[in-house]
Amino acid sequence: MAKVKPRVKVPKTAEVDEIIEIKTLISHPMHSGRAVDGDGKIVPRHIINSFRVVFNGKEIMSVDLKPSVSSNPFFTFPYKVTESGNFEFIWIEDGGQEYTKSKKIVVG
Repeated sequence: MAKVKPRVKVPKTAEVDEIIEIKTLISHPMHSGRAVDGDGKIVPRHIINSFRVVFNGKEIMSVDLKPSVSSNPFFTFPYKVTESGNFEFIWIEDGGQEYTKSKKIVVG
C-alpha cells in the first residue's frame, strides 16, 4: 500500500477573534471493501473511519467517515481563534492505526 501522509494548512499567525481557514488532506486509498483487484479478488475494506481536530486540549471538530468517501479525504473548515495554541489533527483507520499532525498558531 502507498504511504499514508497527512497534510494540514493552518495560518502561522492571526488576530484575536479572526476566523481562519484550516485545510487538511490525508493521502489514503480508502478501500471500501467492494472493489476487486486484477485477479478478481475483493480488496478488503481499509478506510480512515474517524477524523478529529483538537485545539489546546479541546475537541473543536470530529467527523465519522464511511466507505463511500473518496480516496485522499480533504476537509476545509473555518475556526474563530481567540488565543495562541496548538492544533492536533487525528485520523484513525480500520484496525485502530492513528495518523497525527500538529500545527501551532500565534494570536495577537
